[in-house]
Amino acid sequence: MFQFFFNFFIYLTRGFEGFMKIQEIIVVEGKDDTTAINRAVEADTIETNGSAVNQIVIEKVRRAQETRGVIIFTDPDYPGEKIRKTIAAQVSGCKHAFLPKEEAIAKSGKGVGVEHASPEAIKEALKDAQIMRKEIVEEITQDDLITAGLIGGQGAKERRIHLGKLLKIGYTNGKQLHKRLMMFQISRQEFAEALVTIRQEERKDG
Repeated sequence: MFQFFFNFFIYLTRGFEGFMKIQEIIVVEGKDDTTAINRAVEADTIETNGSAVNQIVIEKVRRAQETRGVIIFTDPDYPGEKIRKTIAAQVSGCKHAFLPKEEAIAKSGKGVGVEHASPEAIKEALKDAQIMRKEIVEEITQDDLITAGLIGGQGAKERRIHLGKLLKIGYTNGKQLHKRLMMFQISRQEFAEALVTIRQEERKDG
């Protein structure tokens, strides 16, 4: 009952707060994520209710993609990435929104998820949603990543975290980064510009 009145209150106040309306249907993990989304934007959601995505959910997402489009917006952790990959493998053309992990940590410090993010962080992530391409063209090689200090060596993980934020493609480990860059068709220029920013930040910190 509380949830009903909370959502109704949000509905009534949207017009006064200038809520951004999202055309696509957003795929999230649970009800608390939907509540967080509704605090930030006006949107419809599909909840997976766990990382074991069943065929009923897949069919809902497929139908949503055909009619309105879909944005996959899961938690920045292993289960969230598993859900993202499961859906993307079965429903083509979905957009992907990524939330930096530090924006998704609970105030208590325990727990990570979309539900803990601020409305501003959610709006920013949704605004930057991108399509993951199936037609993969390699612009950035594995050797490029090693030369850039993104794979192996001191500071590689921190650079990958920073790169994911700058390019809006989320965090990946060293093995996944090459594929993620290709799937989002990141150009050599975008990659180079991001590296310049990363190096500048490192010099400031050093």
